[in-house]
This record gives sequence, C-alpha cells and structure tokens, in this order.
Amino acid sequence: MATLSIDCPLMVPGEYDDETELRREEPGRLVRSWPELSWNDDSGPHKCVVTARTTLGSAPGAQVRIGDREVSRLHAELEPTDRGTWVRDLGSRNGTFVNNLQVAAALLPDGARIRVGRTDVVLRYPAEASPVELWPKETFGGLIGASTPMRELFAQMSRVAQSDAPVLILGETGTGKELVARAIHDASARAAGPFVIVDCAALASSLIEGELFGHTRGAFTGAVSARAGSFEAANGGTIFLDEIGELPLELQPKLLRVLESRCVKRLGESEHRSIDVRLVAATHRDLRRMVNAGAFREDLYFRIAVLPLALPPLRARKSDVALLFQHFLGGRQTVEPVSEQEIAEMPWLGNVRELRNFVERACAIGGKDALRSSQATIEAAGAPAAADSSVVAFNQPFKEFRERWIDHGEREYLQRLLERHGRNVPAAAEEAGLDRTYVYRLIRKHGL
Repeated sequence: MATLSIDCPLMVPGEYDDETELRREEPGRLVRSWPELSWNDDSGPHKCVVTARTTLGSAPGAQVRIGDREVSRLHAELEPTDRGTWVRDLGSRNGTFVNNLQVAAALLPDGARIRVGRTDVVLRYPAEASPVELWPKETFGGLIGASTPMRELFAQMSRVAQSDAPVLILGETGTGKELVARAIHDASARAAGPFVIVDCAALASSLIEGELFGHTRGAFTGAVSARAGSFEAANGGTIFLDEIGELPLELQPKLLRVLESRCVKRLGESEHRSIDVRLVAATHRDLRRMVNAGAFREDLYFRIAVLPLALPPLRARKSDVALLFQHFLGGRQTVEPVSEQEIAEMPWLGNVRELRNFVERACAIGGKDALRSSQATIEAAGAPAAADSSVVAFNQPFKEFRERWIDHGEREYLQRLLERHGRNVPAAAEEAGLDRTYVYRLIRKHGL
C-alpha cells in the first residue's frame, strides 16, 4: 500500500480552495448535502449521516463507533463544511488513509474510501440537500455575527440551552468561549441561578482541588477558615470550567466522580454535599489527541463532551469583521479611519479579542497608525500572515498577557527549532517530543 503524509494543519471552513459547492442558498433558507458513511466491521454493516464534527473510533462513546481492534479509541475526525468534508487523524496508533494515501488531514471527494485499522469507510454525498437551521438574528446573548457559521452556531446554542447536559466549547484563543458559556446559561432554565467561572489554567495545581470542591479549616497550610468550593457556589446554576485541558491528570478522577454522583466532598472532611449544577467547559486544545497521548482521561472526556460546540475563528467569518469593528467602536471616531476591506484582510490570529484591542488602539492613535503598527509587527516577525501577538505589553489583563506571552514564546521556540533542523519537520517534531501533525498546525498558526 502506498503511503503519503499530506502535510496539512487543522483547517476551518474558509481556509481552503475547492470548487465543489455543497451548500446553496434557496429563498428563505440554506441547504447542504450532508455526507453519508457506510462500512462493514466486526459486528456487521453500518450506515450513518454526518451533520456535525464527528469522532470515529473504537471507544464506546465515539460518535461513529468502528468495531475493529486495530482502530484507535479516538481515531479520526470528520467535519462537514460548505465545500466538502474534512478528515483529520487524531494521533491514532496506525494512521488514517484516504484512497490508500496516509493523511494527517484531507478534503474528501465523493466516493472517498477512508481506511481506519482494517476497516474501509465509504463517504458519499446524496443528490438531495437538507435544510440547515440558522438563527434569525445577528446576536445571541453577548455574541454578534451575521455570517452563516455564526448563525448556525447561535441555532445550536439555542438548542443546547434547553438541555441540562454538559457542554464542551471548542475554539481558538480569543474566539469568545466565555461569552458562549454565559449566553447558554442566560438562555437556560438556570438563568436565575449563579454563573461561576473557574479558569483552570490560572490556578496552581495544588490549589485547584480546594477551589473546585472547597475545604475545611486547617485542611492545608493557609486554610485559616472553611470555604465552599466553586461547585457549591454554583448550586442551582452553571459552573464554567475554562481551559479544562489544563486540569491536572491526578485531579480528573475526582471531577468525574463529582459529575457522576452530583455530590462534593470538601478537603479535610468526610461529609458529601449534594449539588445541582450544570457543567459547561471550554478548551483551545484537542482533548481527543490528549486522550490518545494519555494526558486526559477518556471517561472524563466523554462525560464532559456530551454537547460539543465548535467556535469558528474570525478568519473563517470575515464578513463579521466590519460588524464587530463598529460594535467595539461604539460610535467613537478614529483619526484617519481604515476601510472595511483593510481590516477584513488582516489575519486576526488573536480572533475577536485581538480585533477589540485593535479598535482601542485605533481610537487612541488613529486607524491608519494602528493598521501600520500591526503591519509593522507582522513584517518584523517575518510572517506574512501573523498577528501582532508577538509584541507582549505588560499593561493588560493577566489572562490576555499570559496568552500573548505563551504565543510569543511558542513562536520563537518553533522558529529556532525549525532553523536547527533545516525545516525538517519530522526531525524537529522528534526533538520537541511532539506529534508531527501538531508541529504543522503550529507552523500554520504562526505563519512560519
């Protein structure tokens, strides 16, 4: 069997060129051809239709379960988009193949044969298209978007808000994951209850357990009084665990126990306290890859990912840039205003947060100067499509500072790593102890 690794990073709608249009506008509605899968495994023949990001694997909780011992627990992902369906390997132990070529990620043609383990999965597009639900407004809670990806997301959020099941929000830094969590809470039956935020990345590993579950007086050094944890504080409402991918591995079984028993036990006491809390979690990491790498528990992943929501990056909804710019501007005037086309063509790797900061800078020094400043930063970084996140200011909220500092260090590390190995990505990945596909994603992310 011929093998070819297609060096393709994680993609999003709008980041590829393909002439196969699988979405079309009809009067008053949007329709799309959803891919249909068929395969034979150890348990017999199967068929299904894919209408959202879908995980293929042998794990019982996989959305498309393949009865094949050679298939990884979380093997690959399928994502239907307006111009076709993407398949992405999730760090499987024996790879994903499309028409006998090994791929990291690939856009699938009609009739594509996806090989996972010993099983061939055939993908076909039906002749008739199905309607796509779009939210009738350009806002949902604190979120703004008139583009198709956002109106689809708003419709999904509306449905999710009516449930009480756990939600997992996936998206890049700056896409508005906390706003999504807040909007879901406000649209739910729990709106009158508390909305408690815990940033798992901002707490020392030794403090997270006490923060989540509470503690008694003297439970550890510095515990001068008893304290209820965030789960107790969120009783009757929603708890939002931001960056749940940063949760220490040793604490994950305790979180799973709380979610399953709906009880918490404070550090230092034996009493269990009943709670009525809905969990909404968020991460910019791919938890399925972390599961395959042993860095995140599979049972916890399936427990929190009952209702996954994927947020599109700003570059995948360029038509929203001007709308958001005017929203952040709020009627203020800028000296030498920039055109909508100029701001729409910026890469916005920091997403909506970066755009908001750009508006503040434009109001302070003028739109043209702010644009020139961003472009100068891009040129200084040597990347034609990099954002201005490589310049890290110290006079900003800590969370934004930390994210920009990490991005800056990540880019510098990657650039020097590639230089040492003459841009030989497999060799660079081996030295760094990273999956090669992840290195390609970093290269794309930082415009290298």
